[in-house]
Amino acid sequence: MAKIAEGVVHKVPPDLKKALVSSTKVLELWNGLTPLARNEWICWTISVKQETTRKDHVRRVISELKEGIRRPCCWIGCIHRSDKSISHSVQYILDRQSRK
Repeated sequence: MAKIAEGVVHKVPPDLKKALVSSTKVLELWNGLTPLARNEWICWTISVKQETTRKDHVRRVISELKEGIRRPCCWIGCIHRSDKSISHSVQYILDRQSRK
């Protein structure tokens, strides 16, 4: 089986693994990312609530890697990292989301 590099905090979930190994080019692009970038893609993929959104995120990881995009766009970043504190701007967004 092909080696799939993991993130800093998150492990690659099975649905994303399946998509990554579907193309040697995509797997090479994935493994060429920094651990932090991989972690953000994984977190961006698993942080959604609906299955249809998750499937869309997995599809987008693959297509955006092929386009040369190295991190998810317009996303606040992984909030699961315990090795750094949450920035003030991210905390503001989280507070606003929790009020809805």
